[in-house]
Amino acid sequence: MKEERYDAIVIGTGQGGKPLAADLARAGWRTAVVERGHVGGTCVNVGCTPTKTMIASARVAHLARRAGDYGVETGPVTVDLATVRERKRSIVHQFRTGSQQGLEKLKHLDLIIGTARFVGPHRVSVAVRDGGRRTLEAPQIVINTGAQPAIPKIAGLDAIEFLDSTSIMDLNEVPEHLLVIGGGYIGLEFAQMFRRFGSRVTIVQRSDQLLPHEDPDIAAAVQEILQQDGIEVLVDHEAVEVEMRDDRQIELHLRTSGGLKRMATGSHVLVAVGRVPNSEMLELAAAGIDADSAGYIRIDDELRTSAEGVYAIGDVVRGPQFTHISYDDYRILRANLLHGEAQSRANRLVPYTVYIDPQLGGVGLNERHANDRGIAYRVAKMPMSHVARALEVDETRGLMKVLVEEDSERILGASILAIEGGELMSMIQIAMMGELPFSALREGIFAHPTLAESFNNLFSSLGD
Repeated sequence: MKEERYDAIVIGTGQGGKPLAADLARAGWRTAVVERGHVGGTCVNVGCTPTKTMIASARVAHLARRAGDYGVETGPVTVDLATVRERKRSIVHQFRTGSQQGLEKLKHLDLIIGTARFVGPHRVSVAVRDGGRRTLEAPQIVINTGAQPAIPKIAGLDAIEFLDSTSIMDLNEVPEHLLVIGGGYIGLEFAQMFRRFGSRVTIVQRSDQLLPHEDPDIAAAVQEILQQDGIEVLVDHEAVEVEMRDDRQIELHLRTSGGLKRMATGSHVLVAVGRVPNSEMLELAAAGIDADSAGYIRIDDELRTSAEGVYAIGDVVRGPQFTHISYDDYRILRANLLHGEAQSRANRLVPYTVYIDPQLGGVGLNERHANDRGIAYRVAKMPMSHVARALEVDETRGLMKVLVEEDSERILGASILAIEGGELMSMIQIAMMGELPFSALREGIFAHPTLAESFNNLFSSLGD
């Protein structure tokens, strides 16, 4: 088969691959971009866009049920999940088609819908979706194939129709009782969402706290909020077996670290135990590309793989699986490939927001990280019930927590569990980016009454 020669090949059109392919093409590079599914990657199609769209619907249902707290009378609140789903699909379609059309109109760029695999150091074979196979060659290749839901080894799981983070968003009806295996970011967002849609919900978490990467006080506050919402939370419980009863109810056999056994019964099971890289189909060995035992592609801080001229970005690389990190990977490669720079992912801030309600926003170091690194610190901490704006809108659940270096005024990191916690965290992040001392926020003039002015009181606890 005749090889088609390009200046660059980009495999995957996620939040890093799509803009990089476009920039390479605009710079005059003859570029092939290969996508096996839908343009836009996880975020647009099965991640950020659809989940946050559905979370918005769940919050409306929650506020409608709380209307009486504000002196507003309403009738019974019900959720039409099919309508929620169609709203989600409409927004995804809008984002997806806009992204694809943007690529298709670019000169020097060929969008190929199909599945790619390496057949040599700089050669890629593509099984085209519409039939046939194409062989591409380029001196520069970028892998942006993302990740997919991980499926744990639980006895009997393969014998039932379980849900994952993609399929649960296509349900027609609200589950009677949703069993969520996994107490991480994804599991908690769906647990609270479906509780607000009207399901009974049980979360099963193997470790002794939800959100294992968070400080225990933050995880405990999150658990309290979910329990206030009527969600059953079982920490230190491992799912060891699944069975389907004759009445179509699902039995989840659980075991604690101490050996105690119990049963949870529900109508649906959501498996939300993390994600695994989409690398198996790539035939990495054919190109001399190293990966770890889990399939994550090994890279250096400039995103280079072990194969010369081949780079990997986004969720296919071990590290934080966030859209904005994939996009920052794109910025690094754009600078290095097009402008001859040597930008690096080393020491970059990694912000994130968990879209439970209230939101959990985090950036920089928490106490776990600081203790692991032997960094001395002070803690500024305040419940949201002490924030005037939160009281006025009756959204007082959560807390603000910021770490400051012991012998200076340098902000090390923040965990903000609050109404608009992601936005408040971003203000802390901007201060960190500008190397502002915490005293600048303590003494800053912020409009009243805003959530931002809470920084005055938060940092006052640290003194001068």
